[in-house]
Amino acid sequence: MRPMFARRRKIPPLAVFGFAIALAVLIADQASKFWILEGLDLDAGGPGSRVNVLDPWFNLTMVWNRGVSFGMFQADSWWQRGLLITISLAVSGFLAYWLFSAERRMQAAAFGLIIGGAVGNVIDRFLYGAVVDFFDFSGLWFPYVFNVADAAISIGVAVLILDLVLHGEGKR
Repeated sequence: MRPMFARRRKIPPLAVFGFAIALAVLIADQASKFWILEGLDLDAGGPGSRVNVLDPWFNLTMVWNRGVSFGMFQADSWWQRGLLITISLAVSGFLAYWLFSAERRMQAAAFGLIIGGAVGNVIDRFLYGAVVDFFDFSGLWFPYVFNVADAAISIGVAVLILDLVLHGEGKR
């Protein structure tokens, strides 16, 4: 039997680092979406409302994304949204589990970026039934509108691939 005041396992420093990145992404994502919806009230003009920032290269354009990446697989019913939420939370849970065994800062950072982005978009799906997207670089021939969470997920995946290329499985 364990003593009442037994020491608990410490959270590994790389896991703390990864979770700090996830929290920073989540805060930046939700704060930017709050600013778009409440500060700029970009949704008041309806979908496609736009604020010219560096026209034509970069603008803020209101898009409600009911699908997954780049608007694919539109989820219009409550059960489809629930499925997307469940999948996102499951992936985040697996990544959080792996984060506890991260061996390098790049891995921990990548896991944190993906977790923070996924949870940020889950919050949108839960609150609004769709994800708030607004970064529009269509003037630079990038046809998709995205948000901080999407960018974090994409960067996290790229960092994870880079870590694998640099360090490989089993390389130390």
